[in-house]
Amino acid sequence: MMADAERERVTPYQWRVLLVAWLGWVFDSMDSTIYALVLQPALHDVLGRPGVPAPDPGRIAWYGGVIFSIFLVGWASGGVLFGVLADRFGRTRTLIVTILVYAIFTGLAALSTTWWQLALYRFVTALGIGGEWAAGAALVAEVWPERRRTQAAGMLQSAWAAGFFLAAAVNLALRAHGWRPMFLVGVAPALVALLVRVGVREPERWVSARREAAAPRLAELFSPALRRATWCGAALAFVAVFGLWGATNWTPTLVRALPEVQRLAAAEQAQRVSWATMALNAGALLGYLAFGPLAERLGRRGAFAVMCAGSAVFLPTTFLVPGPYGRVLALLPLLGFFNNGIFSGFPIWLPELYPTRLRASGAGFCFNAGRVLAASGPVLTGALVGGLGSFGRAASAVAAIYLLGLLVLPFAPETRGRQLPA
Repeated sequence: MMADAERERVTPYQWRVLLVAWLGWVFDSMDSTIYALVLQPALHDVLGRPGVPAPDPGRIAWYGGVIFSIFLVGWASGGVLFGVLADRFGRTRTLIVTILVYAIFTGLAALSTTWWQLALYRFVTALGIGGEWAAGAALVAEVWPERRRTQAAGMLQSAWAAGFFLAAAVNLALRAHGWRPMFLVGVAPALVALLVRVGVREPERWVSARREAAAPRLAELFSPALRRATWCGAALAFVAVFGLWGATNWTPTLVRALPEVQRLAAAEQAQRVSWATMALNAGALLGYLAFGPLAERLGRRGAFAVMCAGSAVFLPTTFLVPGPYGRVLALLPLLGFFNNGIFSGFPIWLPELYPTRLRASGAGFCFNAGRVLAASGPVLTGALVGGLGSFGRAASAVAAIYLLGLLVLPFAPETRGRQLPA
């Protein structure tokens, strides 16, 4: 009994690994959120020309959706590419490279003068963001004790909410200085790469597997033993990402479209958007932390089902009927709990599906391959704005995607109570 307790005790080094991965994901989230916060003013600037009428909301929605979609393709590509590299060359080495990539190119986005330059910088930023998750999730799963992994995964995913809060706070502080300084702040994560370099070593699980087994191949994810897990994992990630980027991440634009907010000055609009973002992510933080206990009580599939059902209900409840700012602010935490909380399931469940030598490749592929299809979400939402007449109606239509998630779950492997595969 005492030996079991000793094995499950979290050591200072394991906490350090979680902290470093958590910080990397905080800045991942911040750099992802920056564009959503400044979408409207940034595109108003880069699409405008002297002597040409200001771009209308439909044009901003279209180009905003295109850049969102390009960002998701980059995220998917980076997640798959760097997931394979993390299995071949190590979790910590890959973590360093990915953090540097997304930090540098977020800063470069401040130099954009055309929409396609902004899209290019966001694409390369997304390569690093996708890769950082794959390496970080595998690193934490392999270092933490077996019975504490759901706790660690929930804390790791809570970094996404912290990054949203950080981006919203920076937006509040810089609201009078325009959109370009927001991107310059995104260079800060480069400091985290130094922490990884000096404080984290490769997991013993990976070192042993790399020494004893052949180099991993992506095709192995579709072997008879793994293909059901791979397809179900990718499908659920597609549902979660499609819903988030096709609807919830338009929250800043939805808030700016409220009649009472439109009447305000630009700086006051930015303030209202920041408070709305914070409300959404207050609920998201609770959702991230709640998924682990739900997964232990209801199983992985049961917890995913709760989050899918809640998202299908609260997306239209929040967005379908434009209400006063106060009503939207009150509903956003409930939406965030389900719509964002579902993402805590992936660092818990996906590493449990694959052996060590394929863990980062498998988790990276599943979590990110669906983003290629989900990249159509923002473009679809932008197009639906014209057809349905508002951002709220368009985002509400996207909520139907969660029904697909509920249909996939009966086929997904249940991994509650199983040890991490060697």
